[in-house]
Amino acid sequence: MSKKLKINDLEISVKTSQEDNDYISLTDMAKWKGEQTGVIIANWLTTKYTLDFLSAWEKMYNQDFNVMEFHKIRNESGANGYIVSSTMWIESTNAIGIRSSAGRYGGTFAHKDIALEFASWLSPEFKLFLIKEFQRLKELEKKTTFSLEWQVKRSLAKTNYKIHTDAIQKQLESLNLSSFQERLIYADEADMLNLIMFGKTAKEWEKENLELKKRGLNMRDTADIEDLIVLSGLETINAYLINQGESKQARMEKLVVEAKKNFESIQNKKSVNDIKSLSNQLNLKNNND
Repeated sequence: MSKKLKINDLEISVKTSQEDNDYISLTDMAKWKGEQTGVIIANWLTTKYTLDFLSAWEKMYNQDFNVMEFHKIRNESGANGYIVSSTMWIESTNAIGIRSSAGRYGGTFAHKDIALEFASWLSPEFKLFLIKEFQRLKELEKKTTFSLEWQVKRSLAKTNYKIHTDAIQKQLESLNLSSFQERLIYADEADMLNLIMFGKTAKEWEKENLELKKRGLNMRDTADIEDLIVLSGLETINAYLINQGESKQARMEKLVVEAKKNFESIQNKKSVNDIKSLSNQLNLKNNND
């Protein structure tokens, strides 16, 4: 996914990923110093300090890094007329910290660790601007992702809620209960599922998570996707058992068995992974729009 940083009038492309392997355009950054971006990047790459830094980074993250070729390049650096281009560096050493491609949306990109080193070489002032703008982008991503994940979880939690409450309502119709007594029954049924799934009631969770409660979140908002899928299924099963006239004790015993069975069933299922990636798909759509 490609995004933009803006420093003064300069736009800098960033290729972001969930794994936090963000790559920032050195081509765009080099415009801070002038229009001959390829020459500027090559001048930076040719310094021994830069080569030593790139080598250290590759050794840390790239098991296929060609150390022998690195030493050849380093020994030649500094000689008259010897220039290290990004393409040469990548092809000779199998480097992964820098990427280069042609075309309208191409250019030279570097992992954020390396891009910050390039920024230091360009200008301390520019580096500070870049750090600030990059942090702003990451905070925005975090807020957006949290919001979308929250929507997905809310949708899952509500999937069978009406089926569940309708089944309870059907049982209440023949009883002469006050509205307060009815609310207790609804809450009691919900907490039975909470105890099976999370080992605690909603009130117990709230006491343990006061800060999250202040932000308007509840136990189900913070649950894993797998938990909410199983919970949704248990609500359907419980509604069916209520309609069959099963006692609460009998229902609880059956629901515990179903919960264990369903957890085992959904482990590493593609459909679960598809649901997990829904937030990112929505995020991508919003970005393209």
